[in-house]
Amino acid sequence: MKKKALSLVVAAGFAAGTAWGADLVSVYRDAVAYDAQFAAARASLEAGREKLPQGRAGLLPTVGLSANTNWNKYDYHRRSDPAVDAAYKYNTNAWSVSLSQPLFRWQNWVGYNQAEISVAQAEAQFGIARQDLMVRVAQAYFDVLLAQEALATTKAQKVAIAEQLESAKRNFEVGTATITDTHEAQARHDLAEAQELAAENDLLVKRQTLRAIIGKEEAGLKNLRSGAVIAAPQPADINKWVESAESANLTVQTAQLGLEMATKEVEKQRAGHYPTLDVVASRGRNSQTSGYNVFANAGTPGSDTSSNSIGLQLSIPIFSGGATVSKDREAVALREKSLADLENARRTAALQARQAYLGVTSGLSQVRAYEAALTSSKSALESNKLGYEVGVRINIDVLNAQSQLYDTRQKLAKARLDTLIAQLKLKASAGSLSEDDLAAINALLE
Repeated sequence: MKKKALSLVVAAGFAAGTAWGADLVSVYRDAVAYDAQFAAARASLEAGREKLPQGRAGLLPTVGLSANTNWNKYDYHRRSDPAVDAAYKYNTNAWSVSLSQPLFRWQNWVGYNQAEISVAQAEAQFGIARQDLMVRVAQAYFDVLLAQEALATTKAQKVAIAEQLESAKRNFEVGTATITDTHEAQARHDLAEAQELAAENDLLVKRQTLRAIIGKEEAGLKNLRSGAVIAAPQPADINKWVESAESANLTVQTAQLGLEMATKEVEKQRAGHYPTLDVVASRGRNSQTSGYNVFANAGTPGSDTSSNSIGLQLSIPIFSGGATVSKDREAVALREKSLADLENARRTAALQARQAYLGVTSGLSQVRAYEAALTSSKSALESNKLGYEVGVRINIDVLNAQSQLYDTRQKLAKARLDTLIAQLKLKASAGSLSEDDLAAINALLE
């Protein structure tokens, strides 16, 4: 009867949060809509896309319109002959339209190419942010599951210890056990209560961490199925994953685009030595009203003047105080920096791929080992309970067997979840992590 009650407690504890609630994919979609870090990346992408029309603007004509109106007063006084004094009042109006179309400005063409690269960089950086969000969501989700598992394990262990404590007390009363058994069981029970409080606090913290990403607190999360089979990485060759990481990793691609940008910057600065040629055109009109001389009681006629012009404008840079040459040297040095950054990104991606691959393979081995250990721990617990009942085992043996069982169960749960996280990190290091990978893990949930 007690075994049946214990089984019900354990089952209820481990099922907490699994019978209802959100799954991994729905939590990820909530994070896409709420996470501030991802929202900043999305806004950065929109800003980055504007680099292309800005770069294209350097190849298109510029048109300007200007207009003015002035009220004028003109006073003239000759000291030797006051009779010729004059004071005129009149109004002038003018407008002009100007157009300039670059014909040869090499730096503008290079700037347009840089704008295309900049957009590609923005896209790659947004891809990095998306993959990072997937990993962060999965990590926070699994942290909650693991905290729920720890709490359920602690509660179930406390129930089991409480039963063992009652048994020790009864055996002491009838004289078949010493007071030591009771004290040992009581100490374990007190420790289990402290562990339960710590587990409850840890679960609250993990839930708040997930809430900060998705914007709400889920009542429960679907857990990993007990019999879920975690697939091995394909291809099962660490060198293949490393090769993929060195070329397809999004951080590597961003660094590669940075090198291309720096190379174009060298070309752009050297274009500062080149002449420029533009088509320039303008059209304008000036109007002046008639003036009136208040001294001579006479006026001057008004006038209208129109002008049109079109032509070519050539500009040849000769000397700019050494600024152009200095910017050229600066661009060359920054290109060398970008080359080093690219090499560092490749090495980092290769290291991440190796670590993640080993994390998956090691995790799968640990899962198999813990599954075998769990079976053995269950058998050991039953044997120790039976031995205690017939008097060949003491109470501490049963308590130790119980602790080993629950510790193994919790380590097995952690190994499973850590292996799934390592799978996501492996895909991210190779630049291939997508929502389909989250959906594949989601299929392993209850």
